[in-house]
Amino acid sequence: MNKFESKEDYLERILMLSETNKNLRAIDIATSMNYSKPSVSIALKKLKTNELINVDNNGIITLTEKGRNIAIEIYERHKIISSALIMIGVDPIIAKEDACRIEHDISHETFIKLKEFIEKEKR
Repeated sequence: MNKFESKEDYLERILMLSETNKNLRAIDIATSMNYSKPSVSIALKKLKTNELINVDNNGIITLTEKGRNIAIEIYERHKIISSALIMIGVDPIIAKEDACRIEHDISHETFIKLKEFIEKEKR
């Protein structure tokens, strides 16, 4: 896993968790990702330094606008790639796992063409 992939995974997870948990803390992320709290704390510190998240005095984590934009893009890639893999017959569980890996490496051009294809097929 490269450093960008890890950053993107954290941002995507924060986005997903924050939709149901408005008081998101490091422990929630650690539990969700099955990572140790110290590992998550180190990653969150880097995300904060890069102005991708905010952490208030109570430890509540929110995405900055910049962080939210990256998270939304990665989450969209995940959904589109998962859908494409499922459409060609890949087991949904495997499709989601594979999408997690592919979403970080796919070119912008390939993603756009895949997205157009999926949207056309769903009509």
